[in-house]
Amino acid sequence: MTLPLPDYYFRVRENGAIAYRVDTQNRHRRIEMDQIAVINIRNGEVKPHGGRELSDQDRAAIETWIAERKALLAARDIDDILRTVDHLNLTAHWAQTRAADADLDAVTDTLLLAMHDLRTVLVRKKADRLMAKD
Repeated sequence: MTLPLPDYYFRVRENGAIAYRVDTQNRHRRIEMDQIAVINIRNGEVKPHGGRELSDQDRAAIETWIAERKALLAARDIDDILRTVDHLNLTAHWAQTRAADADLDAVTDTLLLAMHDLRTVLVRKKADRLMAKD
């Protein structure tokens, strides 16, 4: 038993997606995907494809997808940062226990500059938040 196909399909792109209406109720009993819009998630722009008018159902499906996609990307950002914390801890352990002098020479300056930059940004942002509370 197969699940019914969704009414819409979104092909993810770098800055958004291409929205398609899925049609399985045609005389050839084939799956047809009709492009209805191009979505830019960064600026929220939705461009109907080929001069078409989007129905209220189309707009609702697109708005739902945009909200869900933004939530997913935000969750991924936090997960990426937490993974970075893990990598920093693993890097510290590597530097302390296994790194050869040549390995440390190859990465120390780059790591120190990146960590200094990150620390500067984090301290400034924290100070801004604390000042805003006062």
